[in-house]
Amino acid sequence: MSQTANLRIAAIALTALLSACSALKDSDEGNTGFFQCKSPRPEMCTREYRPVCGHIDTRIESKVRCVTEPCPSGKHQTFGNSCSACANPAVMGYEEGSCESYGK
Repeated sequence: MSQTANLRIAAIALTALLSACSALKDSDEGNTGFFQCKSPRPEMCTREYRPVCGHIDTRIESKVRCVTEPCPSGKHQTFGNSCSACANPAVMGYEEGSCESYGK
């Protein structure tokens, strides 16, 4: 095989690899608002910083429920990216951007 053919194959493989990486984002790309975490939950995430505001179900997060006073069933927390937010089993979903940007 010639060197030119090897370079073409390498270029095609690199293009396929890069497009596969960009396809890992949620299928809701282009939508704004709330993104629901999908199953299976991620076990490893990149350290890319694209902050999201995670919506946490406090009933899942804490094993103990208060009985004497009303307890909020949810809270918000900023995560470094959507993968790290959805890796937390108590997170129901997220909005892009930090919680502070939403006033939460």
